[in-house]
Amino acid sequence: MFAGHLGVGLAIGRAERRVNVGLFVAAALLLDFVLWLLVLLGWESVAIPATFASTHQAEFVFPYSHSLAASVAWSALAAAGAWAICARLGPARVRVVLLIAAATFSHWLLDVLVHRPELPLAGATSPVMGFGLWNSMPVALAAEGAIVMLGIFLFIPRSRLPRGRSVAIAVLSLVILVFTVVGSTLAPPPPSGVAMAGSSLVTLVVVCALVAWLGRLPGEGRA
Repeated sequence: MFAGHLGVGLAIGRAERRVNVGLFVAAALLLDFVLWLLVLLGWESVAIPATFASTHQAEFVFPYSHSLAASVAWSALAAAGAWAICARLGPARVRVVLLIAAATFSHWLLDVLVHRPELPLAGATSPVMGFGLWNSMPVALAAEGAIVMLGIFLFIPRSRLPRGRSVAIAVLSLVILVFTVVGSTLAPPPPSGVAMAGSSLVTLVVVCALVAWLGRLPGEGRA
C-alpha cells in the first residue's frame, strides 16, 4: 500500500504546517524502509510465489519491521528523532512528536488491513494478523485510491506552499497511485525478492526526497 501510506502522510501533514510534509511522508513509509533494508541484509525475507502473476502478493517474513511490537518500537524511535530535530518549534514540539508517531504506526494499521495473515504480533513465531483485503484486489485498490485522494484533499487547501509545489505534490501522489495500480494488477513478477527489495528501496528514497524538496517551507535550508 505504497500510495496509501503516502496519502496518510499528506493527511497528517495538514495538522502541522510548520513542518515539511516530507517528514510525515517519510514517517508513514518508515516501516518499509526498514523492511527492504533488512531484506537486503538477509535479516528478513520476501519470496515471490508461483501464484504471484495472478495474486500479485509476495510472501513476507518480517518480524523486525512489521510485527506489532516492532511497529510500536519504530514509532517511538521516529518520535524520538522528531523530538531531536524539532526543538525550534517550542511548545509545538510535543504535537509534532505525536503526529510523527501516529504517521509511523499508521503503516502497520494499513498493512494489517491488506496483507494476508503474516504480520506477527511480536517475534517470528508469534501469532500473525492480516485481514487479506488484497485477496479482493479491486476493493483494496479502490480503498487505497480513496486514501490518496483524501490525503490530497486535506493537504493542499491548508498548505503553506506555493500553489505550484502543492499541485506538484498532488500530481506526484496520483502518479504513484497509478504505478501502484499497475504494479498490483499488470506488472510481471519481480526476478527475485532481493531485486524487489532493491528497487523498492530506491523508489522510497526518491519519492521521499521529491516530497521533501517540493514541500520545503519558506526559509527552510537557509542559513
